[in-house]
Amino acid sequence: MLAFAARTVVKPLGFLKPSSLVKVSGRFKAHQDSLPRLPVPALRQSLDRYLKALQPIVSEEEWAQTKQLVEEFQAAGGVGERLQKGLERRARKTENWLSEWWLKTAYLQYRQPLVIYSSPGAALPKQDFVDLQGQLRFAAKVIEGVLDFKAMVDNETLPVEYLGGKPLCMNQYYQILSSCRVPGPKQDTVINFSKTKKPPTHITVVHNYQFFELDVYHSDGTPLTSDQIFMQLEKIWNSSLQTNKEPVGILTSNHRNSWAKAYSTLIKDKVNRESVRSIQKSIFTLCLDAPVPRVSDDVYRSHVAGQMLHGGGGKLNSGNRWFDKTLQFIVAEDGSCGLVYEHAAAEGPPIIALVDHVIEFTKKPELVRSPMVPLPMPKKLRFNITPEIKSDIEKAKQNLSIMIQDLDIVVMVFHHFGKDFPKSEKLSPDAFVQMALQLAYYRIYKQACATYESASLRMFHLGRTDTIRSASVDSLAFVKAMDDPSVSDQQKVELLRKAVQAHRAYTDQAIRGEAFDRHLLGLKLQAIEDLVPAKTDCVMFFGPVVPDGYGICYNPLEAHISFSVSAYNSCAETNAARLAHYLEKALLDMRALLQSHLRAKL
Repeated sequence: MLAFAARTVVKPLGFLKPSSLVKVSGRFKAHQDSLPRLPVPALRQSLDRYLKALQPIVSEEEWAQTKQLVEEFQAAGGVGERLQKGLERRARKTENWLSEWWLKTAYLQYRQPLVIYSSPGAALPKQDFVDLQGQLRFAAKVIEGVLDFKAMVDNETLPVEYLGGKPLCMNQYYQILSSCRVPGPKQDTVINFSKTKKPPTHITVVHNYQFFELDVYHSDGTPLTSDQIFMQLEKIWNSSLQTNKEPVGILTSNHRNSWAKAYSTLIKDKVNRESVRSIQKSIFTLCLDAPVPRVSDDVYRSHVAGQMLHGGGGKLNSGNRWFDKTLQFIVAEDGSCGLVYEHAAAEGPPIIALVDHVIEFTKKPELVRSPMVPLPMPKKLRFNITPEIKSDIEKAKQNLSIMIQDLDIVVMVFHHFGKDFPKSEKLSPDAFVQMALQLAYYRIYKQACATYESASLRMFHLGRTDTIRSASVDSLAFVKAMDDPSVSDQQKVELLRKAVQAHRAYTDQAIRGEAFDRHLLGLKLQAIEDLVPAKTDCVMFFGPVVPDGYGICYNPLEAHISFSVSAYNSCAETNAARLAHYLEKALLDMRALLQSHLRAKL
């Protein structure tokens, strides 16, 4: 069965401006402690919702069989009840019964490469610089912008976000800077250095596959100005004119077990260990990329998406990365820019809020020219490459090349309307786009498919995500009726509205901690712990999470919607451009349906 995962890029709602930028001791802790704890939903409720979500995507026979298993599971005094009690006990004893489990199962124990499979990329608006000077000036402003954001994190003056009048957990904002994932043989770890005795004061800059430690603060603790950073970047550029023969960073793109093995070999050497430690501890990484190969305008966006997601391969910019680093900003010589982030530490919204802050910051004019004080040369990080490490790098290059060739990614901007249209029809823009996805998919494959859309659990202390099941009984009824000439337009409109409302209602349940996916995961992990045997405008982009699926990202702005659609070339049934084409048609047809119905009423 085909599946697709969809993620919306939405700006957090209701930003409150901080009252002042004076550090209030424990302000962050006080805010966090006041948030409600994530509830454990009632067992019967989750199982009923699970059965309902299965209905549109499995056969009647499979559904009847599953229903029987569910009834046995939830029988009084049975396994389900025992696991539910265990989960409720865990919820009473922990700050969040899910967060640690989720971090491990979704990220740290996941062994596929981070590149394409796990780390999302984002492309930012193309900059109009055309030379080295422009590239380095813009990169310096990006660095200054991140440091400006970091000051709010350090002072605990980040504006608290609200959703529907309720404050959201801000913990993820405190995890994205000065942190890094570290490979392990069976499970990785994430280390955050911002709370250490001597928090890092440097960033990592990569150019021509060479890594540099760049101090971004003066000895008195004030950050370097954009001018000063620019001068330091020039020094880095001039001392790394030749491409490094061995792109050591490419090792981080490999399968996690292979990388863990190569990592232990790499850090046996003291010089290598110190260089790796410097990258891991740095506040973030800035990648100064070589220009993206020239392509025609119609495929440029999709090309840049690949560039941000994976770097284009061993011969292009993939060696200019350390994919384990939580945050990597990318600025290329041709004006393309964006970022790639390691997903274990945070979801999209905190990253997007940081990006918004940085992009706004880059537009500010320089008020004063800084005094040109002599600054020390940024430190080049050295690596001793043994034949064994060289062989690991070659293998990583080959694997990455195969993965890149397999990725089919299309970025499109739908210009006909944005969220303004569904809003004018009093319909949720997100649910409207999700129904268009369901319709596009159904028109190609003549069936509904399992669809995963993330819902934020940040109303709760340490909340991450749960799943919105976009394929519903109501969405299937709508997509089946849409091209059926025997169904009147009025009935189609009613079915569309009903499907949108059902999606909206499930979204609300998920945000309130009442969806079933994480609950069922919790019961499974509880069973493992108890040894119970079980039988059962920025536009972002990411690779499909299953071999025969699609990865879809969308950002609905007022007057247009940016989409990215990805699939794997190795799957004969999936095709990103085809789904993108059908998606565009579905959106236009849904608008035409609503408008013709409106005219009929007039």
